[in-house]
Amino acid sequence: MALRPLSASERADALHKAAAARAARAAAKERLKNGETTAGDLISSATADDALARMRVAELLEALPGIGKVRAAAIMKQLGIATSRRVRGLGIHQRQALVDFIDEK
Repeated sequence: MALRPLSASERADALHKAAAARAARAAAKERLKNGETTAGDLISSATADDALARMRVAELLEALPGIGKVRAAAIMKQLGIATSRRVRGLGIHQRQALVDFIDEK
């Protein structure tokens, strides 16, 4: 099903909304990196914040100090989380396993 063409003002609004969502995700990753928030808090707040809910789990892990792409992929494989999974798509058990794993680290 094709989407209808957007008017110039609708397109501009969509671009501003997308930029705001990217900025919110970047700010959350920066807070996580600096230790101002925990991964559990970020995952919990994703239930109310659509921008955070759309963050990929790999991006969340890579924002943690000492975890890069390879280590994030290994953690996700160990926990049984698909590499394409977003925070919103995590099940209850996956969410708890991820928080427990990060807290142990």
